[in-house]
Amino acid sequence: MQLFDFKKEKAQRLHDEGQRLDARGQDEEAIERYLSAIDCDPMRSESYYNIGLIYKYQGRWSESFEFNKKANEIDPADKAARWNLAIAATALRDWGIARKAWKENGIELGDGEGPIEKDFGITSVRLNPADKGEVVWGTRIDPVRVRIDSIPLPESGYHYGDVVLNDGAAAGVREIDEREYPVFNALELFEKSSFKTCIARVAAENQSDIEKLEELFSESHCEFEDWTINVRTLCRQCSEGKPHEYHDRELASNDYGQREGWNSERKLGVAYHNIKDVCQLFDSWQKLSSGILLEIFDDQP
Repeated sequence: MQLFDFKKEKAQRLHDEGQRLDARGQDEEAIERYLSAIDCDPMRSESYYNIGLIYKYQGRWSESFEFNKKANEIDPADKAARWNLAIAATALRDWGIARKAWKENGIELGDGEGPIEKDFGITSVRLNPADKGEVVWGTRIDPVRVRIDSIPLPESGYHYGDVVLNDGAAAGVREIDEREYPVFNALELFEKSSFKTCIARVAAENQSDIEKLEELFSESHCEFEDWTINVRTLCRQCSEGKPHEYHDRELASNDYGQREGWNSERKLGVAYHNIKDVCQLFDSWQKLSSGILLEIFDDQP
């Protein structure tokens, strides 16, 4: 056997070992095997890519960029490496390289420099995917950044208006008006908004009370969502796939779940800048409707 063939076979064995370690979550050990594989076969693009992938999920963007860049140089046809190179460039805010990388991925952004901010339509994104994985809606402002248009639950650590960096592969779907939208896992908070979140418990006799509140909020700089109907708990299988009839129902333990029929006691998520503005809005609401503010939970610093 020629030395060249022996080294390539050894590189394959080391790469395979790296993949097994990778699958078990042993990141550093996997990286060592991949690097050893590269030592034996410097043109092994998949080893560079796999290291870049590990660094991506660790949020180590400089390292992810360098290894995906090398994988892309060795194998320009590797779409996954091209895509992760673009994600890393976006995370690093290297807009020149990011724009070039997205163009090479077939995404036309037009002329321009600096940050990418377009309207790619609505999508859903899963916050904290390694934990409870709350799915919210937002506007895609570039291929891997979403501005959150929902009001996330306070325990998520995210807020209305935050911009999140998301992964490129869809992990489930959600449906609006019989149209399906992919769910993308958030990788990290990219840009924090100025909004805070509080929870309001109110009593509303009917839907018209809620509509009157919507009217008042629409004229303000605050936002609210009726979590009594908007929030539901899904099993992991449904959350990362397509919710179906059996699992697409509220669990008994869900504090935010909707009960059958009209529930006069509503739990609202409120996005605000100044809590005094929120209080004034609810004061006006109580004067103009039969609604009653029961309590506001505000634990923001």
